[in-house]
Amino acid sequence: MIKFLLNNELVTLDNNAAEVSVQQYLREQKSLTGSKEGCAAGDCGACTVVLGEIALSQSAIFYRSVNSCITLMAALHGKQLITVEHLSDGKTLHPVQQAMVEHHGSQCGFCTPGFVMSMFALYHSDKPADRETVNTALSGNLCRCTGYRPIIEATLDSCGNRQADKFSAREDEVLKQLKAIASEDTLPGINKVYLPPSREAMAALLQEHPDARLVAGSTDLSLEYTQQLKTLPTLISTTRVKECLALTVDNDGITVGAALPLNDFAPVLHQQFPQLHELIDRFASLPIRNQATLGGNVANASPIGDMPPVLLALNAVVMIDNGSAYREVPARDFFTGYRQTVLADKEWISAIRFSRLDAQTQMKAYKVSKRHEDDISAVCAVFTVTLDNGKVTALSSGFGGVAATPVSCEELEQRLLGKTWSEQSTRQLGMEILDEAFSPIDDVRASASYRKQLLANLWQRFWFETQTELLATTRVTAYA
Repeated sequence: MIKFLLNNELVTLDNNAAEVSVQQYLREQKSLTGSKEGCAAGDCGACTVVLGEIALSQSAIFYRSVNSCITLMAALHGKQLITVEHLSDGKTLHPVQQAMVEHHGSQCGFCTPGFVMSMFALYHSDKPADRETVNTALSGNLCRCTGYRPIIEATLDSCGNRQADKFSAREDEVLKQLKAIASEDTLPGINKVYLPPSREAMAALLQEHPDARLVAGSTDLSLEYTQQLKTLPTLISTTRVKECLALTVDNDGITVGAALPLNDFAPVLHQQFPQLHELIDRFASLPIRNQATLGGNVANASPIGDMPPVLLALNAVVMIDNGSAYREVPARDFFTGYRQTVLADKEWISAIRFSRLDAQTQMKAYKVSKRHEDDISAVCAVFTVTLDNGKVTALSSGFGGVAATPVSCEELEQRLLGKTWSEQSTRQLGMEILDEAFSPIDDVRASASYRKQLLANLWQRFWFETQTELLATTRVTAYA
């Protein structure tokens, strides 16, 4: 069974419960209809709710917005679920709700509950309520009536003047309840979704349920249920296995647990690889990044996933577990075909290891899509180049959207070794190689010819940007 708090109510659900998504449970079982179904894919944000979790400090509650339409009920274990119905204090609106009224932020009202919940999550964060932060907080919510201006102003107003609310007053009590749930020695599961607490328990469940599928954030897998109307099989979650939740930084690099939500490790990745900032911030939307995991993004082996090209360009290592032994596979050997990997039966990704870049190596990451936020790449390209006295000593690459799998270009990486980086012939040779390297397809996101042209242009952009940075570094050294 699983246990969670529905606002202040302790809820216990056993394995006979029929709910699959949090949204279904709220609307059909609890008659809490504030969370709307718009897209059923995590794109529109009309279904947004907030989850309260025990913070790393163990002394506070951390709130995050998620899409209830693609969140499994089992993901609620040990957490507090808050919906728009829970915000007001009697007849007094919550400050974020009142701000929406005062700034005329709602017209048809369909999207309003989702916006309000995203605002509420920001209200209970320690982030400054500036324009950039507000835009990020609302990036997972779509509106077709107001034009966003009044909603943004309402968020700036309410979150810029934070005051204690009823949730602040009850934080200690809620924290105590959540810790009590966490301390119970149980093997939670609901509706054929199991949450093993250890790698050994994980292996035992895979042995018992050989046809089970693994799940973490469920942002991709849930689409099979909501969009393709498939019946989900037995699921085994990696989200309580401690090895899949570890995040370590040492002198050699960073190891990211496969079940960590993207937003939980993004600050560390930003610090180690600031060149990835834009790519990570454009990874879907904030609510998706609050759920989606690196392991899931890699394991589904999508040719248009945002993070696999990063793994390829950084020569990352995928750490694989079966409950009794680990093995390490270079990211370049991990993808074997369209949505196929080297994972054997009863194996799972435990973590991904990234090595640090040395001072002589430069990296850039590019994502081209029709929308800036919450959109899939037409082409994703990541490059690194290592120079010694202006000569190329190492070059690596990773691409998405140009082949059946995430892929590198070995010809590019080999033929440019020893070339003088600043010469125009190096730029031209790279463009020529990439123009012929892949045979992308035509689809709704881009034509094959457009993708081929993009590859060459992104390489040219990489070359120009590194020239500028190298020149700036040279000038600083000369004046020092």
